[in-house]
Amino acid sequence: MSTTSGHSATTSLSVNLNKVALVRNTRALGIPSVLVAANACLAAGAQGITVHPRPDARHIRAHDVSDLSALLAKDWPAIEFNIEGNPFHNLMDFVRELKPHQATFVPDSESQSTSDHGWSFPEDAERLRPLIAEAKALGVRVSLFMDPIPQQMAAAKEVGADRVELYTEGYAASRGTPDEEAVLARYVESARAAEAVGLGVNAGHDLSRDNLTAFLRAVRGVQEVSIGHAFIADALELGYAATTREYLRCIEEAQ
Repeated sequence: MSTTSGHSATTSLSVNLNKVALVRNTRALGIPSVLVAANACLAAGAQGITVHPRPDARHIRAHDVSDLSALLAKDWPAIEFNIEGNPFHNLMDFVRELKPHQATFVPDSESQSTSDHGWSFPEDAERLRPLIAEAKALGVRVSLFMDPIPQQMAAAKEVGADRVELYTEGYAASRGTPDEEAVLARYVESARAAEAVGLGVNAGHDLSRDNLTAFLRAVRGVQEVSIGHAFIADALELGYAATTREYLRCIEEAQ
């Protein structure tokens, strides 16, 4: 598990389990199990578990968050639990009750199918500041979901964040296009700007086996990647354990 201060020698893999819950919720049978998925991924070497419980509970539900917190505390005490969400919706309820290792603040609306943009400064600064302070007072590391805009990193630090999670859909979409090099350069510059002001760097969204190694080779010092959609799609073919090992291999190849 990566730590709050300093950089881990390798990038940690946090598996987002939202899509496991999405499939489960289509029937009233309780399968596939979020807890079984978590255990399988962790046994294969994943260093973290991520969930993003939205207010409409369309995938991860409140009981999943509590059940995972209890599972990790009992059986996997060294594993990082990362809860994502909008702190102005339902995220802070989970932070206050469960005190996860990390809370990732994401500015999504209730109607969004998935996260599609980061916070903006100075527009969001004053309303974020007290919630960041509250989470940190509870012992919870705070990461802000951010677009790759280098000039925004100092503002994220000033408002109290410990880390930023670089929103990587733009990188994934640029792969194989004439824009790829220029887009990737923005992520490199953003990561450097974040580190220069003392922020840790996470990354996530549309990272996959096809693009993860190249991203980490270019964007040095990434402490954690959170991967869900592509991970679960791969797991449907390979299984949880083999998929975990494949993503760890992609990370290792980037070192």
